[in-house]
Amino acid sequence: MDFSFSNQLNNNVMREIEQLIEISRFYGKDKRFVIAGGGNTSYKDERQIWVKASGFALATIDRDGFAVLDRDKLRLLSEKSYSDDTDLREAEVKSDLEAACITKNRRPSVETSMHNAINYAFVVHLHPTAVNGLMCSRQAESKLRELFGDEHLYIPYTDPGYVLFKKVEEAIAAFRAKRGKEPSVIWLQNHGIFVAADDIEEIRRTYDHILAVLDKDVKTAAHGAAAGSKALQAYLQPEERPVPGRVIEILPALRMLVSETDEQKRLQLKTLKIRNNKLIEYYCEKKEHYIYISRPFTPDGIVYCKSNQLYIDKAKTEDILDDAKKILPFFRQHFGYQPKVIALRGLGIVAVGDNAAQCDTILDVFEDCIKIAAVSEAFGGPHPMTQEQIDFIDHWEVENYRRSIAAGALTGRAQNKTIVVTGAAQGFGQGIADELLKEGANIVVADLNSETGLVTVDEFNQKARSNRAVFVQTDVSKVASIEQLVYQSICCFGGIDCFISNAGILRAGGLEEMSPENFDLVTKINYNAYFYCTKVVSRVMKLQTAYGSPDYYADIIQINSKSGLRGSRANFAYAGGKFGGIGLTQSFALELAPFRIKVNSICPGNYYEGPLWSNPENGLFVQYLKAGKVPGAKTIRDVEDYYLAQVPMRKGCSPLDVSKGVLYLMDQCGETGQALPITGGQVMLN
Repeated sequence: MDFSFSNQLNNNVMREIEQLIEISRFYGKDKRFVIAGGGNTSYKDERQIWVKASGFALATIDRDGFAVLDRDKLRLLSEKSYSDDTDLREAEVKSDLEAACITKNRRPSVETSMHNAINYAFVVHLHPTAVNGLMCSRQAESKLRELFGDEHLYIPYTDPGYVLFKKVEEAIAAFRAKRGKEPSVIWLQNHGIFVAADDIEEIRRTYDHILAVLDKDVKTAAHGAAAGSKALQAYLQPEERPVPGRVIEILPALRMLVSETDEQKRLQLKTLKIRNNKLIEYYCEKKEHYIYISRPFTPDGIVYCKSNQLYIDKAKTEDILDDAKKILPFFRQHFGYQPKVIALRGLGIVAVGDNAAQCDTILDVFEDCIKIAAVSEAFGGPHPMTQEQIDFIDHWEVENYRRSIAAGALTGRAQNKTIVVTGAAQGFGQGIADELLKEGANIVVADLNSETGLVTVDEFNQKARSNRAVFVQTDVSKVASIEQLVYQSICCFGGIDCFISNAGILRAGGLEEMSPENFDLVTKINYNAYFYCTKVVSRVMKLQTAYGSPDYYADIIQINSKSGLRGSRANFAYAGGKFGGIGLTQSFALELAPFRIKVNSICPGNYYEGPLWSNPENGLFVQYLKAGKVPGAKTIRDVEDYYLAQVPMRKGCSPLDVSKGVLYLMDQCGETGQALPITGGQVMLN
C-alpha cells in the first residue's frame, strides 16, 4: 500500500483490514474454494472500499494486494448511462473505476461495483466446487429454493462486467423492498457465490452451513434410486490412478507437435503435464462420457483452459500419435490456438502450457470442471455455458488481462527446457541445477538422498518464477531406477531436453590402499551409470527429434573432471572412470548425431568450496592428506594451497562456471563428442 495512504488509516480500519487478509488467506489456500488465484474479497466503511486487486492471489495476499476506492465516486457507476456498444461500455466503466481508485498502481477487481452494492462490511466471493456443481446444473434455481428457501438471492447467468453489476444491483433493491433486509448470500448461475456479513466469523459459519447442506444432498442423490452416476460415485470416493507407463512414448511426441516457432523462427517449447484419477478416468474412457466436460461451465474454465479441448479416442500408442499429427494442425487453423487440454482415452488429461506453472493451473481448473460436471448429476445434470456466453468471455478485455497475468513472463537461455540433473540434491549438482533454474529451466533433481533432495527442490520452487523443480529419488547404478526417473520427468514436464549425468563418487587411494570393492563402486557410479542413463534417456530424445522441428536438438552432458583429461596420482579409480567417460561421450556422439542428439562432456577443475572437497570429515582435502597424495603436506591448508597453486587463474571452478559451459553446449548445434575443460587453465588441450 502507498505509505502516505497507509499512514492515514486509523487503528479501527487497520484491524478490519487484518481481518480481511485473514479471511482471504483462509479460503484462498483451500482448493475447494479457490483455484488459479480466483475469487475476490472486500471490506468497506462509509467512505472507502478495499477490494482484491487483479493479479493478486487470495492465498498470499497482504495489504498491498488490495485496491482502495472512493465509494462516492463508485456510486457514479450506478447513476451514469453508458454506451450500448459492449466494448465501448466496458472501456468507459474501466475508466470510471480507475478514476475512483485511491491506489493508482493497482487494478481493482471487475466485480468491485457488486461488492460496493452489498451493504455489509465484508464480502467474500468464491467459486467452491460444490456450489458450482449446483449453479452449473439444470435445476440450479429450483434446487436452490428447495435447499435454502427464499433467504438467498439467485441471479440467472448474465455476462460479467457492468451488465452483471446492474442485474445484481436491481435484484438487491427488489430483495430489500420485498423483505426489508439485505441479502447476505447471492448465487450466480455458472459463476459462484457471494457471502457477506459485518464480521468474518459470520461469513465462515454461512459457508460452512452451505457446504454441509450441499454435501448432504449430493450424498443422498448418490445413494438414491438413480444411484447417482459412476461419475458422482467417483467424486465422493476420490482415488488416484497411476498414469500408464507408455506415456513416455506419447507425451514427448505431443509436446513437440504443439511447440511452434515464433516470428523470429525460434522454437517456443511447451510444457506438458498429465494427471489421472478415478473421476478423470471415467470421463475420458468413452466419447459419450467426455462430451459432458467438453464445454466450459464457468468463465475461469475459458480463461485458463480455452473454450475448446482435444479428445483423442484411440487406444494404441501409434494411433494416438497418428491422430495427433492429423488433428493438431486442423485444430490450430480452425480455432486460432493450440489446445490447452488434450484428453487421452485410458491415460488421463494433459495440460499444454506455456510454462510449468500454467500447466498446474490448467489441470486444477479443468479437473474442477470435471468435478462440477459430476456434482451436477445430483441436481439434474450439467448445464454448461452457451456459445454466445463463451464468445463474450473469450473476447472480453478483462479476461484477456487475467489470461496475460496467468501466462507469466520468463526469459532465459534455458527457458521452458526440461533438464534432469543427477546428483543434484547438494554440492556441485545442486549448484548447477540452481543456475539453470535461474535461466528458466524446469529442473528434475535426481538423487539417492530423498531428505536432502526434497529440501533442495522446496528451496528451488520458492525462487522459481513460472518454471518448476521436482525431486525423483534415483539410484543411477540401477537401470529400473533411471527408467522411473525418466517416466516421472515426462509426467511432470512432457519431455527431457537435456540430461546432465553429474552423479559421481570418489574413493582416493593408491594401488596398495584401493580395495576391489571400492574400485568397482567408483567405476559403477562414474562410468557404468553414464551408459545406463544415456541408454534410457536417448530413447525419449529420439522420439522428440523425430516429431520436432528440424531446428530442435537434445543434449546429453556428462559432468566429467579434469581427471578425465590427465592421470591423477593415488586416484586411479576415479580418473580411470572419467577417462572412460570421455570415450563413451565420443562414441555416443557418433551414434546419436543422426538423431540430432548432442553428447558432450564438461571437465571442471576443482570446486574447493563444495562438500566434495571441503567436508571436514571425509572431503577430498581430508582424504588426500590421509592418503599422502600431496608430498610434504601436514595440514589440510597445505593441501588446499598445493592445488590452488596449480591453477593459472588462481581460482577454483564453481557451479556458475560449469552452468555457463552447459548453456554454451545447449545453445550451439555444431559441437558434439567434445570434452570441454573449465579448469582455470590448469589443464590445456593440445
